[in-house]
Amino acid sequence: MEKTKSRKMNIRFESDIEPTSPDETADQEASAKQSSADGRSKGQLWEFIALATIPIVLVFGNSMLVPGLPQMQKELGISKFQSSLIISIFSLAAGLFIPLIGYLSDRFGRKVVIIPALIIYGAAGILAGFGAIWDSYTVIIIARAIQGFAAAGTAPIAMALVGDLYEGGTESKALGLIEASNGAGKVLSPIIGSLLMLIVWYASFFAFPVFCALSLLAVIFLIKERKRSQKQELKAYLGKIKCIFKEKGRWLVTAFFAGSLGLFILFGVLFYLSNILEDKPYNIDGVVKGLILAIPLLGMVITSYTTGSLIKKKGLLMRVLMNVGLIAMTVSLAATLFFLKNIYVFIGLLTISSIGTGMLLPCLNTLITGAVEKSERGMITSLYNSLRFLGVAVGPPLFGWMMDKSDRVVFITVSALSLITLGFVFFLIKPPRKVG
Repeated sequence: MEKTKSRKMNIRFESDIEPTSPDETADQEASAKQSSADGRSKGQLWEFIALATIPIVLVFGNSMLVPGLPQMQKELGISKFQSSLIISIFSLAAGLFIPLIGYLSDRFGRKVVIIPALIIYGAAGILAGFGAIWDSYTVIIIARAIQGFAAAGTAPIAMALVGDLYEGGTESKALGLIEASNGAGKVLSPIIGSLLMLIVWYASFFAFPVFCALSLLAVIFLIKERKRSQKQELKAYLGKIKCIFKEKGRWLVTAFFAGSLGLFILFGVLFYLSNILEDKPYNIDGVVKGLILAIPLLGMVITSYTTGSLIKKKGLLMRVLMNVGLIAMTVSLAATLFFLKNIYVFIGLLTISSIGTGMLLPCLNTLITGAVEKSERGMITSLYNSLRFLGVAVGPPLFGWMMDKSDRVVFITVSALSLITLGFVFFLIKPPRKVG
C-alpha cells in the first residue's frame, strides 16, 4: 500500500486588534468591578431610603397628633383623659399585635406583611379624619385602634427585613439608619403637626395616607426581598423560640429591658420638657417649642446613625458603646438635679442623655437581630419592639405622675433606673468579638 503524504498548510490570520498587556487587563477588571460596586452602592442607597420611610411613618402615628390634642378636646367636647386615649389606644394595639405580626412575617415574608400594613394604616387615617368631620369620638377611637394594629406591621418588621437583606457592617449601618430615621420622625412630627393645624385641627389624620402612599411605593419598587425557605408549622416555630430564650434568655431579656428603658426615659423627659416650656417664665408653645424639643432628639439621631456605621459586627466595640451610653445617661440625668432652673444647661444635659441613648439602641438592635436565624428573626425583633412600644406608652403618664410629686423625684428616679440598667448590661451582655 502506498503511504499517503500529508502536507502542512501554512495559513496566517491577521488582526487589527492590538494585544492587551497584563496591566491593561488588570485595569479593565478593576474598572468592571468598580462599575459593579457603584451599581450595587446606588441600589443599596435606594433600599436604605425605602427602609427609612417605614419607621418615619410609624412615628408620625402618635407624635404628629400631639399638638392638636387641646384643640380636639374643645371641638369634640371631650376630657383630657379621652384625648389621651387617642394616643394610648394606638400604642396599646400596636404593642399587643406586634408578636403575632412578627410570626406572620417569619412564615409568609416581610413585604407580604409591610405592604398591607401601610395600606390599612393610611385608610384608617382617612376614617379618623371623617370621624372628626362627623364629630364622632367613637369613630376616631376605632380608627386609631386599627392604625395601631397596622403599625405593628411596619417598623418592627422593617428591622427583621434589614437582617434578611444585609450582612456584616452593612447590616449594622442599615439598623443605625432605622434608629436614626425613627428619631428623625420624632423630631419632625410635632413640627409638621403644628403646621398642619394651621389648615384645620384634623388635617393630620388626612396626612397619614399621603405619607403611607410614599412609603408604600418605595417598599414595592425599591426593596427586593429574597425568596423564603419552606414555611414552618406553628408548634415547631414556638419550640425554636423557646429554645432561643432557654439558650440566650439572660442577655436577650436584658437587651429588651435596656431598649425599652431607653425610650421610656427619652419620651418621658421630652414630656417633662414640653410641659415646663409652656409654663412661666418661658411661655413657649407651638412650632418654637417643637424646635426646642428637636435639640435632644437631633443629638440622638446623629449619634444613632454614626454608631450604626461604626460598630459593623464588632462585639467589643458594641459593649464599650452600650456601657458608655448608659454612663452618659446616668451622669447627665443625675446632674440635672443641680440645674433645674438653668434652662440652657438643662437642655444641654438632656441632649447628652439622648446621645447616650443613640449609642445604646443601634448596638442592641444589631445584637438582637444577629442572635437568631432569619426564620425566627421576625418574632424576636417583634417582641423587642413590643416592649419598646410599651416603654413609649407608659413614659409620659408616669412622668406626669412623678411631676405632681416633685421635679427632683423625676430625675432621681430616671438616673437610678439608668444606673441599674448599666449594671445589668455590664454583667449580662457580653457579646463575642464578632457578632452574628
